[in-house]
Amino acid sequence: MTTGADGQLATLIYGNDSTVTAFDARALLHLQLVIGAKLRRKESFFLSWTQKDVLGRPSTSLWLDCAIPLQFDYPHGRPESVNRAWIDALTKSANGGSGLFLVEEPASDLARSS
Repeated sequence: MTTGADGQLATLIYGNDSTVTAFDARALLHLQLVIGAKLRRKESFFLSWTQKDVLGRPSTSLWLDCAIPLQFDYPHGRPESVNRAWIDALTKSANGGSGLFLVEEPASDLARSS
């Protein structure tokens, strides 16, 4: 489970066995946008993230394919704002050889200009 500053959780439900993973809602929204773009192009890839384990290494990976059921559940509603810099960083990761890795949210362009 990954949590952000707002503390609102959302879940990714994956596959027929209904693997359920909780994420910070803002992080999951950004993952959803990148995952959706890849799957629309019928590109399969790994999604990996780091649990807060002692070594800080990726402890979970899922193989994402457009033929496998995938659901994003936001019980408190989807976050409204999107950080373009985060989308770009996630997309770059997703297009690399290791697949999509959930990275920390970078400062937004708006925050950098102030």
